[in-house]
Parts: sequence; structure tokens; C-alpha cells
Amino acid sequence: MNVKVIMSWDIVQGREQEYFEFVVRSFMPGVQKLGMALSDAWVTIYGEHPQILVGAVVPGLEKAQEIITSEEWFRLNDKLLDFVENYELKLAPLQGGFQF
Repeated sequence: MNVKVIMSWDIVQGREQEYFEFVVRSFMPGVQKLGMALSDAWVTIYGEHPQILVGAVVPGLEKAQEIITSEEWFRLNDKLLDFVENYELKLAPLQGGFQF
């Protein structure tokens, strides 16, 4: 069964430009290289929810766990944490529609 990796965070105020450069040039390509198929990205404009929500699909729980425990994943996440706060990651069975 496919698994959805759901990540959410808030961008650190004042780091927006560096954040966007990192995400476009390194994080998203790196995530795809590890075997995640990016499926959606959402921005919260109003309300008390994480500013950014990103979803990616992985073929199976074992593969998802392998990816998120890899050295490359830790490297990408450590760098992402330079630009974000309130970071959360969860794995869920893939379902149709919006998943949070």
C-alpha cells in the first residue's frame, strides 16, 4: 500500500528568501531523488495552521521508513530546520483527497 509522507512547518520570519532558494534548489530535488513522489503543497494564508504543508507518496511503509532514516534525509532535514520552525512529519496510508 502506498504511504503519504505529510510534512508541515512555518517559515522563520526574515529567512523567507533563503528558505525558498533552499527548497527549490536542494530540498525538493533531494526528496525526489530519495524516492518520494511529491504530490501536493499548500500554503496557509489565514488561520492557526502550519504555514506550509507538503505531501509526498512513497510505495510502501518500509520504503518510507528507509527514506526518513537515511543519512541523506537527515542532511536535507537539518538544513531545512535552519529556515523553519514547528516542523512535523507523519506517515499515513494514502487516501483520496486532502490529507493533513
